Amino acid sequence: MFKTHYRPLLLLAYPVVLSQLGHTLVNFTDSVFVGRLGTLPLAAIGLGISTTTVLLVLGLGFSMGCVPLVAAADGRQDFPELGRLLGTSVWSCAVVGLLLAGLGQGVPPLLHYLGQPPEVVALAGPWVRLISLSLLPLMIFQGFREFAEGLGLTRQAMVLSVAANGLNALLCYALVFGAWGAPRLGVAGAGWATLIARVVMAALMAAYVLGTARLAPHRAAVPGWWRPHGPTLRRLLHLGTPIGVQMMFEMGAFSFSALMIGWLGATALAAHQVAINVASITYMAASGIAAAATVQVGRLRGAGDGAGARQAGFASYWLAFAFMSGTALLLIFTRHRLPHFYISEPAVVAQAAVLLLIAALFQVSDGLQVVGLGALRGLEDVKIPSLVALLAYWVVALPLGYVLGFVLRLGAPGVWLGLLLGLSIVAGVLLLRFRQETAPEVSVSP
Repeated sequence: MFKTHYRPLLLLAYPVVLSQLGHTLVNFTDSVFVGRLGTLPLAAIGLGISTTTVLLVLGLGFSMGCVPLVAAADGRQDFPELGRLLGTSVWSCAVVGLLLAGLGQGVPPLLHYLGQPPEVVALAGPWVRLISLSLLPLMIFQGFREFAEGLGLTRQAMVLSVAANGLNALLCYALVFGAWGAPRLGVAGAGWATLIARVVMAALMAAYVLGTARLAPHRAAVPGWWRPHGPTLRRLLHLGTPIGVQMMFEMGAFSFSALMIGWLGATALAAHQVAINVASITYMAASGIAAAATVQVGRLRGAGDGAGARQAGFASYWLAFAFMSGTALLLIFTRHRLPHFYISEPAVVAQAAVLLLIAALFQVSDGLQVVGLGALRGLEDVKIPSLVALLAYWVVALPLGYVLGFVLRLGAPGVWLGLLLGLSIVAGVLLLRFRQETAPEVSVSP
């Protein structure tokens, strides 16, 4: 029953996986190069990522509200609606990016109040300011990208993300270490590299969407398509805001867990940065499957095929389960080797290996919860998942992590065990939610 959906899901998912990896590989590149400078710089990157990622995922989540609307309109072959979605999506994402970049400039002065080592805070501030500025071009890229991906055009964003990450790696190496005649900027050099790469990426994605003949009919169907359209903007806000809030709750929990681990010292924070970065890379594969599920479920739903939408959603669940089970085994067997890609200090490597073992345990839960979110977005069901995330992470996972980590003195592993429980709760509830919302007696037509 599900076999007919595996191929189209995989064809949609693999370019999205590589494109989604672009966001994570920025942090991977920064962590690997800066880690060569020592424990304090690596801990500073970890602190910077934990405080700016909340802003990043809020913006990314908002931009994702475009995808189910585009997929449904494409299923109906509604070209005027697609034209309005293109212009409104880009404008709204640009405004959100500007707001996030401004908010990010206020983060460095607040780092002193988070109980982190002062020397780590001093190194993190300049990087945070630069990464926050890069959120504006990143959101412009997202506005064009999510529209294209809603139509199933995923390869172009993949190519641009891969190219931009190559550029980021070259610039990061040059600016962190002062190679090839570039200034030696240390931690701040990684921030400059990301800012430049994201500006280039946004410009190229805009050039593709605005220049390709494939998308010309959508623009031609609506005179003045480049202007924001009020009713369309309200629909985007209706979907995108809860998605952004849900992602902020989830990533905010991980960011706050990093702050708690920072209370244990720079070594624990550096170990957390290594482990969370590795886990983020494997998570992006499941996130790509989730994006494909949004497109397929939304497209079939828009075409009035409720049974097909249900089958596509469950097929995406099985794909995520198979992949994340494999990555769990991989992390178990390589947990003592992977930290050496980032840093060679024995204390950091040893702690990171323990955290990677816990990361292996939550691979399946992490994969199933993100696919559940993607499938439900295809149904335009976004508010209940946001509430589930709020309760599971902030009412259960973080308090439990604090008790295990600090009251029972398990340290960083205790904090991570709390996150494991939170992910498992979200995964189970969302699976039940998708099953209920797509039951045969429930209509999923628009």
